[in-house]
Amino acid sequence: MIKTDKYKAPALEKGLDILEFLAAQSTAQSQAEIAQGLDKSPNEIYRMLAALESRGYIHRDQVSTKYALTLKLYYLSHHDSFIDKLRSAALQAMKETSTLIKQPCHLGVLYNDKVMVVAYSKSPSPIAVIIEEGNLYSVSQTASGKLLLSFSESTTKEQALKTDSYYQTLSKKQREVFEKELKRITVMGYAEMPSHYAQGIIDITVPIGNSTSGIIACLTVAKLLTLQHEDEISNAKILEALLRCKTEIESNLGLS
Repeated sequence: MIKTDKYKAPALEKGLDILEFLAAQSTAQSQAEIAQGLDKSPNEIYRMLAALESRGYIHRDQVSTKYALTLKLYYLSHHDSFIDKLRSAALQAMKETSTLIKQPCHLGVLYNDKVMVVAYSKSPSPIAVIIEEGNLYSVSQTASGKLLLSFSESTTKEQALKTDSYYQTLSKKQREVFEKELKRITVMGYAEMPSHYAQGIIDITVPIGNSTSGIIACLTVAKLLTLQHEDEISNAKILEALLRCKTEIESNLGLS
């Protein structure tokens, strides 16, 4: 019989205890509250809290100084299989859509306080927007980010915005306007806005998912405005194509 005491790793166990304790809490916890919950002194857990924060597993609010879990554990456990399945379900439908509308498509997911591009299909046109897979974009200043936030649970949204540099500069009134925009996107079921990163680009995005699975990704077209207006496909037609592509992706994922 294996004696488990022989294989104890006190520092690791302390870190796991902290993570498990925070996972069981509905609100952020102070250092003193965590220590009390683990029956330890605040000094005993200080270094471990600092280490977990520096590695991105927990986040400390700058105002309250309380700690909460980030989404890192979730992505470590789901990232590869989730992304692979999502890409497999989406890429062919995205390629067909890009060919039809002559615009590139990309698929994004919420990654902490950013939107991460996980799939891209190029446009057949000689001039088009190229977006690299793996790129991270603002969650508060992009159509895809706002759409993902609008369909996120309140705790996920709050956590993402706490570390978003742009959102943190907004006044109370500006944040109220921001929240109204998110609610409008939820009602509309899609988002459309000029690109924050470059002039002459309109981003149109739709959610991937349903009420059971939650919104797991967003499908976006970065439409490049050109001087050849006679060949330009309207935003309404692009939205129609995106919605058809969305339906196919969700069907491939078993969500419909």
